[in-house]
Parts: sequence; C-alpha cells; structure tokens
Amino acid sequence: MARPIWTGTLSFGLLNVPVSLMAAERSVDLHFRMLDSRSNAPVRYERVNAETGEEVPWKEIVKAFEYKKDSYVVLKPEDIKSAASKGREVVEVQTFVDADAIGPEYFEKPYVLVPGKKAEKGYVLFRETLMRTGKIGIARVVIRTREYLSAVIPKGNALMLVLLRYPQELVDISDYRIPEGAASRYRISPKEMQMAEQLIDSMSGDWKPGDYRDEFRDRLRKIIQKRLKSKGMVTPPPADEAEMPENATTNVVDFMALLQQSLASKKRTPAKQAPKKAARPAATRKSASAPTKKKTTAQKATKRTPTRRRPLAGT
Repeated sequence: MARPIWTGTLSFGLLNVPVSLMAAERSVDLHFRMLDSRSNAPVRYERVNAETGEEVPWKEIVKAFEYKKDSYVVLKPEDIKSAASKGREVVEVQTFVDADAIGPEYFEKPYVLVPGKKAEKGYVLFRETLMRTGKIGIARVVIRTREYLSAVIPKGNALMLVLLRYPQELVDISDYRIPEGAASRYRISPKEMQMAEQLIDSMSGDWKPGDYRDEFRDRLRKIIQKRLKSKGMVTPPPADEAEMPENATTNVVDFMALLQQSLASKKRTPAKQAPKKAARPAATRKSASAPTKKKTTAQKATKRTPTRRRPLAGT
C-alpha cells in the first residue's frame, strides 16, 4: 500500500480536518541506461571539478546561486531552511473561486487527500459543500520544504489536491504570433464553419480515460520483449571469457536458467566416495614398485581434479 507523503490537516476557517496527502499519479516510463557502444559497459555520471577534473564527494558539494557569469554566492543549508514556510503539514485554504475560473495552464500535479481516523464527517462536509456551491478552494501547502499554490477540488467521493503554477512560471501568450480577429478576416466561409462543426459533432463522445493508452510505450515494450526472446541482449565483456558459462552474454534476465546451468556445471563426486578412492593407493603401496606408484598417483590425481568453478553472470 502507498505511503502518505505527509499526515496533517486540511484547514479552512476554524474547521480542521485530519488528512493524509497521497500520490495520485504513478510513473510508467520505460527507463533506459546509456552504454558505451565499444564495450557495452554502462556509462556513469560523475561529479567532476571543472578546473582539476577530479571527482568531488557529496560531502564537499555546496549550493550556490550564479548571479552573473562565473560569479556565485554560496548558500548554507540553514539559509535554505530559513526561507521555507512555517506552515508544515497543513493545507491552508485561503479563498474559494468558481470551479471553471482557473485555466488549464495553471494545473500541474495531482494528489489525493485521504481523511484520518474519525475525520470522515468534516471531510464529507467540505466535499459536499464544494460540490453544491460549484467552488474550489485555493490553498497553500508545503511539500518537502517547498511551498506550493494548490487547489482543493471535489472528485467523486474524494478531495483532490492539485498543485498550481504561479503566474510568473507561465509564458505570456502575447509573446507569440497568434491569429486575432473574426473568422471572416481569414476568409473562412460560413459553409466551411458549418462543415467543421458537423465534423466535430460526428466525432464527439463521452470522456472515457480507459479508452486511451500510451501506445508508444506499448509498442516499445513489445520490441523489448521481442529482443529478449531473440537473445538480443548484451553485457560488458568478462575479464576471462573462458571462465564464463555458455550463453552468459545473452541470458541476462533469466536468472533461474543461469543458476540451473551453474549448478549443473559444479556437480562433483559425492563426499562419501572420496575416502574410498584415496584409500586404494595406500593399501597397495607396499607391493607396488616406485615407477608404478608414480603412474598410479598421476592417474588418480587426474581423475580427482575437480571441475573448475564457473562464475555466475552478473557476479
């Protein structure tokens, strides 16, 4: 079960409702690693000093603001902490606006507000009041030391908390060349407008989110699965290829098959039979001649040499 980002209160006026802030989205992206095409070894990012070229440990890294080219002011952790809001773990509603008053460009990231124990009454009261009045709450909330502008919106039986962008984060549309004026100014005839409206009407339907999928991701996953089946995987070259089990460069994902192959290559004579073989040369040692003893010993040593262990891929 998902863990709450924080547990606090939803506050408006004198009413405080205990709530938990829960994530309302999940990442479904396919994550890739970069490899060196010459050896298929993973490429690693390092924190390198721009002047010396040496790697810098995390404990030596500080945050700084570049106020002009190559000129910085260094900030200490307490400086950043002092700028954080004092209202932690509180969704503080400051005003209410009409539900359609906020443009889509302001909405950024959704969360779910889940009521705490014995807080259902206040939660339902707030939800139903917003639905009856057609309003949404504009609030401030602190998530991981940063303060955000947000909207509290009823959605079915739940209250959603949606982070909003500040106006200064948006580009002014007037910065772009956008066609202005009536349709007639662009020689759009009434007949063309009518046909466009008919087309939209014929393509209209109900919003069903389940009808839509990330088709690019689905196609890419099929390609990956096809590559896996065709053994099109690669691993960095081993230090000693002679010691690797067969097909180790292709069986990257199927660890069970690798383990079975490795166990099969390590089978040896049971420990109980070893003393019997070792005792036979000792029993015939008095009657055997010296040359015969050396030959026998060499033969036994050859038979008793254990199979060289092969390392597992990925170890």
